Amino acid sequence: MTLAVNIIREKLHNYIDQVDSKKIKAFYTIVEADLEVESSYSNVFKAELDQRYKDYKSGKTKMISGNESKKRIQKLLKNKFNR
Repeated sequence: MTLAVNIIREKLHNYIDQVDSKKIKAFYTIVEADLEVESSYSNVFKAELDQRYKDYKSGKTKMISGNESKKRIQKLLKNKFNR
C-alpha cells in the first residue's frame, strides 16, 4: 500500500470519528454494498484467493484469459450435451 493511500485512510478514519451522524449515514449508503459483499466471504475463501494470487505472481501457477476460459467451458458443455 502506498504512503498516499495510508494518509487518505488515516484522514478518513479521523473524519468518520468526528463527523455528524447525517454524514456518516450518507457515507455508509455509498459504501454499503461493498461492505456486504466483502463480509460475505469466509476467511477460508479469502485465504484460498490470497494463495492463488501468490502462486500466480510467483509463476507457480499459470492463468488463462477470460476468453480462453469461455472457450474451454463451451467445449466441455458441447462434448457433454451434444453427443
